[in-house]
Amino acid sequence: MTTLFDPVRFGDIALANRVLMSPLTRTRAPGELATPLMATYYAQRAHPATGAGLIISEAIQVCPEGIGYLDTPGLYTPEQTAAWKQVTDAVHAAGGRIVAQLWHVGRISHDLLQPGGGAPVSSSNKPAVTNVKVRTPQGAMAPSVPRPLRLDEIPGVIAAYRRAARNAIDAGFDGVQVHGANGYLLEQFLRDTINDRSDAYGGSVANRARLLLEVMQAIVDEIGGGRTSLRLSPVTPANDAPQDSDPQALYTYVAAQLAPMKLAFLEVVEGATGGPRDPAAYGAQPFDYAAMRAAFGGPWVVNNGYTRAMALDAVASGHADAVSFGRPFIANPDLTRRLREDAPWTPVNGKTVYRPDAVGYTDYPTLDEQADLAPAP
Repeated sequence: MTTLFDPVRFGDIALANRVLMSPLTRTRAPGELATPLMATYYAQRAHPATGAGLIISEAIQVCPEGIGYLDTPGLYTPEQTAAWKQVTDAVHAAGGRIVAQLWHVGRISHDLLQPGGGAPVSSSNKPAVTNVKVRTPQGAMAPSVPRPLRLDEIPGVIAAYRRAARNAIDAGFDGVQVHGANGYLLEQFLRDTINDRSDAYGGSVANRARLLLEVMQAIVDEIGGGRTSLRLSPVTPANDAPQDSDPQALYTYVAAQLAPMKLAFLEVVEGATGGPRDPAAYGAQPFDYAAMRAAFGGPWVVNNGYTRAMALDAVASGHADAVSFGRPFIANPDLTRRLREDAPWTPVNGKTVYRPDAVGYTDYPTLDEQADLAPAP
């Protein structure tokens, strides 16, 4: 019987176990540059016996227009590419594997973050208005009203993803993951509740999926399907992204179109990102993930609120090939060891998730360090 702790190969990437560290924005990249502190953080979670079989990096903007939060990293300049090399070197020295998550936030941004103070871009001019804030130089603010991408601008967006994928490989990453989830640009095109276009990128399911699929094909052509993956969240309401009118048809279509690309894996957020796993809990439609998986046909990674028991069962039962964990990896650099030994998980201090320094970042102790710190009996 396959277990959570068995090795696996996803495309061109060999994993020591089936515990993945999912992408976690931490806003510790001033000037959009990776730092030595970030290298320490990722290396702490990379040991194949105690940490993630594969680390998916924090989201990395693919172009200046893609930024939505202050102090998040980029991967579109030579300086940014060189800065990431210290991170990938540290992860590989620890025996780990890491892929770069490529990100364009679309409308989840503010004029203060955009080149020349321009409006953020999206599929439409519909703003994200419900309980959404972005970090700007003037503090947390509601996103600005976006403008629709013009048809003549879309090839440039696709090219930005392709260049960022090449830069990721040049920076030493083992591959990339495209962020197609959580209400950011690609999902703003996917969902008919946001996308009201009447051109080739709006209307039908095939048209709304066109940008995502063209991005994926461009990256596959650049670095190969075996080093390319994608994250999707079919029924999450994250970042004020209302559910599509027919999410099952939309995401099953996308999965089927991805199948010939032979991606390394597809990571799927089950339910509401960081929230309820059952769509009924927040008024969304039921979703058949098994049908989507069958259409995709490749390695399948599941995410969102998994406990130890759920993760063990997911792999043993064949529900998934691997399980990704987000917040637990913030406070538990040796999460895989804790899963294996059924050891307690350190809780996350929510107040330090987005600080600019090491506090709440690289100072969470491992099991061995906790034992050393424990008072003598």
